[in-house]
Amino acid sequence: MSRRPARSSTPRSPSRPTAAARAPASGYWLYGQHPAEAALSNPARHIHEILVTREGLTTLEAKNLSFPVAPNVVERARLDQLCERDAVHQGILLRVEPLVPPHLEDALTRPGPILVLDQVTDPRNIGAILRSAAAFGAAALLLQDRNTPQESGALAKAASGALDIVPVLREVNLSRALAQLQNAGLWVVGLDAGGTQLKGESFQGRRVALVLGAEGAGLRRLTRENCDEIASVYMPGNMESLNVSNAAAVALYELVRPA
Repeated sequence: MSRRPARSSTPRSPSRPTAAARAPASGYWLYGQHPAEAALSNPARHIHEILVTREGLTTLEAKNLSFPVAPNVVERARLDQLCERDAVHQGILLRVEPLVPPHLEDALTRPGPILVLDQVTDPRNIGAILRSAAAFGAAALLLQDRNTPQESGALAKAASGALDIVPVLREVNLSRALAQLQNAGLWVVGLDAGGTQLKGESFQGRRVALVLGAEGAGLRRLTRENCDEIASVYMPGNMESLNVSNAAAVALYELVRPA
């Protein structure tokens, strides 16, 4: 009688859970110190669960934040399992609900320019644009609801807390939204190569909606046609274009810098 081969006694290394296994039952995992601090400071943010290492809890407690639910102290490996691959969670993980997008009329009551993204699809670029929007006092970020990523941990991390500071609007029809901005008195400026040089002083006394196109493709034809003006940032060097998040930062600075 043949004998069944003995089972190896060497333990298997646990495999990293799949994205489906890591997905929470409700909401999404927001991670990192600055995103977590901003979410905990935002009364409009619904937080289901707080998972932290002991070091992460110490970091949050030092900020004198109030916790809507009691933090649960866990080992770092637990956070590694729940986060996206290579996520820098800094020992802090929150299970949150996405923010409810405000109405355009509400955003218009806030001061500053409005940023409009025409099918920008990279969540990290959107997060970086939100960070610049917060830094330069933009009133809101307007996205087309279709073909645009939803809130996620990667987007929130790239925004470094700005996701809970700058309102994010979602509109089905971008052309109609641009018309609404124009009717509200905003001057709609599309940012694209070949446009006239963007100069902040030329917009004194005018409120601007700045429109940026998708990575590589730029502004779509219909979006360009609905802009009042096409402009480009000043680049005296040897590069033909900038990443959309870098272009947004340069353009916002030009719009808001002191004359």
